[in-house]
Amino acid sequence: MIPVTINGEARDLPDELTLDELLQFLELTENRVAIEHNREIVKRDRWTRVRVAAGDRLEIVHFVGGG
Repeated sequence: MIPVTINGEARDLPDELTLDELLQFLELTENRVAIEHNREIVKRDRWTRVRVAAGDRLEIVHFVGGG
């Protein structure tokens, strides 16, 4: 397990997760989410290549529709 911060909360995650695997681990739907990894917005097409490492800071934003 590795320590990271997600949306300001300390969490322990399995080693070697990519960003898309992280969303699956957190049970989040990826079509309504944006991810900031260490203060950099990561484009969706890079989620399978960017790995989460110990000490990383992530912000995961959910888009909500409505009217």
